[in-house]
Amino acid sequence: MKAIVHYGAPGWEGLQVMEMEEQQPQPGQVKVRLKSAGLNHRDIWVLYRHQPDAPPIILGSDGAGIVESVGEGVQNVKPGDEVVINPSLGWPEKSPAPPEGFEILGLPDHGTFAATVVIPAENVEPKPAYLTWTEAGVLPLAALTAYRALVTRAQVTRGQTVLIPGIGSGVATFLLQMAKALGATVYVTSRSLAKREQALALGADRVISTEGDWNSQLNGEKVDVVIESVGRATFQKSLDQLKPGGTLVIFGATAGDEVDFNLRTFFYGQYNLLGSTMGSAQEFREMLRFVEQHGIRPVVDKVFPLDDAYHAFKRMDEGEQFGKIAFSIES
Repeated sequence: MKAIVHYGAPGWEGLQVMEMEEQQPQPGQVKVRLKSAGLNHRDIWVLYRHQPDAPPIILGSDGAGIVESVGEGVQNVKPGDEVVINPSLGWPEKSPAPPEGFEILGLPDHGTFAATVVIPAENVEPKPAYLTWTEAGVLPLAALTAYRALVTRAQVTRGQTVLIPGIGSGVATFLLQMAKALGATVYVTSRSLAKREQALALGADRVISTEGDWNSQLNGEKVDVVIESVGRATFQKSLDQLKPGGTLVIFGATAGDEVDFNLRTFFYGQYNLLGSTMGSAQEFREMLRFVEQHGIRPVVDKVFPLDDAYHAFKRMDEGEQFGKIAFSIES
């Protein structure tokens, strides 16, 4: 089967489309024939984390499709079921942090950028009927990440104000939609005027330039919660925008891992600093119920065929997208 893989060279040079053998489900596993899949920043990072002397790895964490076959002992699904894939492996119940052995689909196990994928049976859930295949395929990783950061970790409630720096990524667009569904007032930042306008159309209450002075652009208003994924470039601005006792949740660091901040200012402000990443199977099911209850549809930026992997990856790497980049998979 045709698949997007990393193999044979470090980084981008190892990104290629090649033929890979289809796997068959073992006991407790299911084989899903994929209809669509979603690209994430993690897929770019895997280009550097996967060793070039290792066997080819099929990339991809997001996906949706139809169960083709099941292994011995599988009871929760049957062939013909339409499903979405939970890419969070080995994290069954909600907990303060993932358990030992937690992994994400797409490394070290083969991922979803192919005609089929074989995964544990507990990692598939019924596809929300109102979503298209493309929408369902780009939902899992980003929506799960957003849900845990916003609901489990920050515990955002109606009437609070939430700031989302760097609108445009799949997670950020889900954060905007989910925070609005929770009844929060939502502010976002972007360097791009076009993305700020798109965020307003999606429901943002106020948009500001990432590069300007946030406090003056918000007329001195402080916020209850900041959900941060940019990293070094915006961390201090995010912290400065919190109300006393406010909460900063970090789930990514696309613009630098290491930051400096004033500890005295931090503890005098009584701030909360929380880390978050992915989520459990329990939270994945909660997220699916939440998006169905509120009719949330993923923002799809652009759809590519598997053969055009390079341009899809480059579009994400250059930050051109607003929402999720998808792959359409023809079986």
